[in-house]
Amino acid sequence: MSAAASPTDPYQLLHGSFRWQVPALFNIAEVCCARWARRPPTARRVAVAWEHEDGRRGTLSYGQLQAQADRLAHALAALGVRRGDRVAVVMPQRPETAVAHIALYRLGAVAMPLSMLFGPEALAYRLQDSGAVLAIADESAIASLLAVRAACPALRTLLAVGGAVGQGDLDWPAALAAAPAAPFAPCVTAADDPAVLIYTSGTTGPPKGALLPHRALIGNLSGFVCSQNWFGTAADEVFWSPADWAWTGGLMDALLPTLYFGGRIVAWQGRFSPTQAFALMQRHRVTHSFLFPTALKAMMKAVPAPRQHYRLQLRAVMSAGEAVGDAVFHWCREALGVSVNEMFGQTEINYIVGNCGSYLDAAGQCRPGWPARPGSMGRPYPGHRVAVIDDAGSEVPRGAPGDVALHRRDIHGDPDPVFFLGYWRNDAATRAKFTGDPGDSWCRTGDTAVMDADGYLWYQGRSDDVFKAAGYRIGPSEIENCLVKHPAVANAAVVPKPDRERGALVKAYVVLAPGHAGDAALVQALQDHVRGRLAPYEYPKEIEFVDALPMTTTGKVQRRVLRLQEEARARSAPPG
Repeated sequence: MSAAASPTDPYQLLHGSFRWQVPALFNIAEVCCARWARRPPTARRVAVAWEHEDGRRGTLSYGQLQAQADRLAHALAALGVRRGDRVAVVMPQRPETAVAHIALYRLGAVAMPLSMLFGPEALAYRLQDSGAVLAIADESAIASLLAVRAACPALRTLLAVGGAVGQGDLDWPAALAAAPAAPFAPCVTAADDPAVLIYTSGTTGPPKGALLPHRALIGNLSGFVCSQNWFGTAADEVFWSPADWAWTGGLMDALLPTLYFGGRIVAWQGRFSPTQAFALMQRHRVTHSFLFPTALKAMMKAVPAPRQHYRLQLRAVMSAGEAVGDAVFHWCREALGVSVNEMFGQTEINYIVGNCGSYLDAAGQCRPGWPARPGSMGRPYPGHRVAVIDDAGSEVPRGAPGDVALHRRDIHGDPDPVFFLGYWRNDAATRAKFTGDPGDSWCRTGDTAVMDADGYLWYQGRSDDVFKAAGYRIGPSEIENCLVKHPAVANAAVVPKPDRERGALVKAYVVLAPGHAGDAALVQALQDHVRGRLAPYEYPKEIEFVDALPMTTTGKVQRRVLRLQEEARARSAPPG
């Protein structure tokens, strides 16, 4: 932060006064459900409001969530699930997914959420690597699990849910009906004990399992509260996000923190569409949301003026995963009535940087937070010491690009609880993630950014997405943001195209908005559009129109796939 900042600056006040409070004993199930279920008023409060795209819908109170989790914990214990065992949860947003997580944390087991979009090969690798002893799945994943089961010797039991009933070893309704109705005696867990194993896809090599402790939820909370403009302070708060609960963005940025504050979360089981998203938010009177940039872009293009068609109650929107860009930022402010709070983090160290539109002071008065700057990732959230470092681990000067990194200790010297425990059975990868002595080290994110004089971070891309063309350093996100501002562009990805003379050319893959044709005239128009707004060397020398961009299951553009495609094309091209 700048030396000239006011001592009454809310950012400085929050950062300076914030101290972590991490108890020695801590369990996610206790703080996210049991404490609410013990008291009659909050036990009746809705925890999960669920809805299926076929029209079915219902609610689950905190008391019901606890009762079902107790029964499931009894059933799993009877099946031999023990403390530390990995259990795969392969289901979309549905009430059973929330029940499964609470039950597993009460058991002291390790929940391993897996996306229902994973094919057999992806499932097999994760099940084999983790040694998962049981998998809970519905109709979206049961076929793939059955296909790989023989290759996963540790996997003893398949528990079938919903439309998968009758296809596993045991059915969810029968398992809960046969289990004792009595409360399950919870396993006493230390804050450092493992709770969640989430596999992250790297740019090279197989996916790595990031092992998260119970305390990681605490480490997420300062960012969650700030990015949601002080979530947890009103009785009518309702949270919804299309982010899959199988990923960090859905689990740690939506489901668990909402339950931690005794709030209501909406579970939508169905495909995402922009109009469905608006209708869902209207029906459930959603006040807070996490909408990743890909979703916001689709919503902006499909419904430019949503408040003319929908009654929205939004008070805060957080976005993460990629740079939002000023086009989407301005649309959110004008069309949704909220300034989107960008957030940055990753599974290993989540929710560490972002923005905050408003906060409550010590007297309970609502105050402006730190203003979001369009295109910026924001500033480090309270409790997190973030810097931009070079290859040697030294902080670079303000304005210079480098690797975004988080220090093991906060500005007061206290341990930051957000850190993961390490990569599952991969000590070498864990060591490579850190720079410095074990007790005084930086954790590298692998994301390149610039920090300005006021401490705002400006994303440039994944370290392996940034490239040089004709000697210039190119960050793809700025060019992509510029392209999306053109009415003909629904989405875009920028990668280097190998070139013998310049080393690389700037190439853009463009998904067109409805009603536009990808012809030579549009190529020229888009090139002129970028050339007139960015540096001359940044405009795309080549544009290829595609029906869709390769995406991860969490909604991030896979530039690496496109980059490798360009490299393969260059190798196969005739010389000349």
